[in-house]
Parts: sequence; structure tokens; C-alpha cells
Amino acid sequence: MTRSALALALVAVTALAAEPVPGPKLRLVKAREMKSSSKETVTGQLFPSRMLPMGFEVGGRLATSKVQKGEVVKAGQLLGSLDTEIVDAQVAQAEAGVAQAEAVAGLAADVASRNEKLKAEGSVSDVQNRQADVSSKQAQAGLALAKAQLAQARAGRKRHELKALFTGTVVDAPDTVGNMVGPGNPVYVVMQLDPLTVKITVPEHLRSAVKAGQKVRVESVGGGASSDEATVKVVIPSADPQTRRVPVEVSVPNPKGDFVANTLARVVLSVGETRNAYIIASTAMMSAGGDHVYAVGADGMLKKVYVTVLERRGFEVVVTAPEPLDQLVDYPTGALVEGTKVTQR
Repeated sequence: MTRSALALALVAVTALAAEPVPGPKLRLVKAREMKSSSKETVTGQLFPSRMLPMGFEVGGRLATSKVQKGEVVKAGQLLGSLDTEIVDAQVAQAEAGVAQAEAVAGLAADVASRNEKLKAEGSVSDVQNRQADVSSKQAQAGLALAKAQLAQARAGRKRHELKALFTGTVVDAPDTVGNMVGPGNPVYVVMQLDPLTVKITVPEHLRSAVKAGQKVRVESVGGGASSDEATVKVVIPSADPQTRRVPVEVSVPNPKGDFVANTLARVVLSVGETRNAYIIASTAMMSAGGDHVYAVGADGMLKKVYVTVLERRGFEVVVTAPEPLDQLVDYPTGALVEGTKVTQR
């Protein structure tokens, strides 16, 4: 090989050695910065914000049922009615009684008025005038009694209809009509399922950290529903005598019906000082040898960063880290090496 050929070969080898070797292509996910604090997780039961077993105030035969189980009803909507044949007759009788009493009272008032004029002329005695006046007042009293009886009959007629007292969901209703219903016996059950109320208890030393109006996170124990918009409704200023824990009620918005009443839910309470934290994808976490992630710096180099898990949220994890996090390797493996330059896939 000539000197010129050797020189050219050396230049080519040097150029290849100087060219950077492209790093492995990895899928990266971004960490989101947030404010977090120490958490206290308490489990409680979800209750309807309102529940009312509803029955008729009077007994009778169920004639109609206007709603079905699972139906959403509005306040004032008719649920069902009893047979009104007898009570309609009673109303008609009371209306006739009022008409008769009005006629009698009108006649008696006319007689009393004429006697008053005749007495002034000296045509009737004081006793006759007084008797006419008493008769008129008795007729007026009879009219008032007839009107009261009519009002009572109409009120009884209204009690043959059952209407919803608030907007809610019908969770129990008759399957058929025609059966006899006793006064006060529950026929329908209506629940207000938005919002729900979860009832929990907290240790006494945490009472000062839980305030009415405070936003909390609620997660369904048996399902995938969760909400960060739940609000502490009330902190009861009296501990449970058995557990010495303080009762707390939390209002949970449920516009889509994701939460199910009478099931268990976890309430995540913020009870410590606020600090910087990050929300990262759970797929970016590694636990072997301690919880850690592989972060990619501005220079594209991999760095192993140990983190502290504050909260797990299904597909996301809230962590704190000793240094800022930005781009993280998604689905990291044990083959990754710190200091490796990577490119995004």
C-alpha cells in the first residue's frame, strides 16, 4: 500500500471514530409538576345524600303506578295513586253540603237584614230581631262547617296521590297494581344519588387538619371510579364513644353515576405541609432496588433518580424526587445504563 493510500485509510478510520454513535431509541413520557402534602387514607361507606321510603297517608287499592325502578324523577312528579271512587263521592257530597249551607246562610242573612229595618220602624219586637240575627249567625257557622268538611274531603283526595319530594332515582317500586296498600306502608323508595355522601372517621389529632369545604380525593374500592372534586361537608365536633375517632362527612359529586351508593370508598385527605411533587405514569416506575425512574436530561443522557411514592392513582403515581423531573423513560428495563445518550422514539 502506498503512503497516499495509507493516509486516506487513516483519515477514513478517524472520521468514523469521531462520528457519534446514535443512542437507543426509547419512548419518553413527561412528568407533571404539582403541589402535594402528606396523605391520610380512610375507608368509609357511600350513602345517598337523601333517601326516603314513601307511602300513602291513607289506605286503599293501588290504582296506578307511574314510575319504574331505576327511573329518575323530579320533585313534585306523580309516583302513583290509589283508587278514588269513594273519596270522589265524599268530595261531591261535601260540595253539595257547601251549596246547601250557602243557600241557608243567604236566606237567614236576608231575614235578619229585613228584621233590622222593621225593628227600626217598630214593626217587629226586639226579641224577634234578635232571634233572626242568631239564626243568621247559626247559618253562617253551618256554612263554615260545610266548607271545612269540603276542605277535609279534598285533602283526603290529595292523599290518594303520591308525589316525589325531591329529584332522585326510584330504587323500589311496585311491580303490579291492584293490591291493597296500608296507610304509612312504604310503596316507593327514592334516593338522591348525585351527590353521594361518604361517612368516615379520623383520629382526633387530625381533626384540626380537616376543614369543611376542603377538597379531597375519593376512590371507589370495588370499581374504577374516582373524583378529585369531593368536598368535606361537615366535621362532627363529637367523637365516636367506642372508637374515639371524629366523624366526617364528605360530599361526592356523581353526575354520571360512576359511584355506586352503599359501597365502600377510600377518602384521601391532605393532612401535612404542601410540597413540590410530580405526577408520573405508573409505567415509568421501577421498584427493583428501591422505587426509581430513568430521567433524560437536556443533554439526552440517562440518569437514575430515586423517588418517594406519595400516592398511587391507578395508571398514575404521585412522587417526590431529590431533583427536578421532566422526560422519563416509559417501560424502563434493567438493561438501561446511566450516562447513555438516548433519542426519543
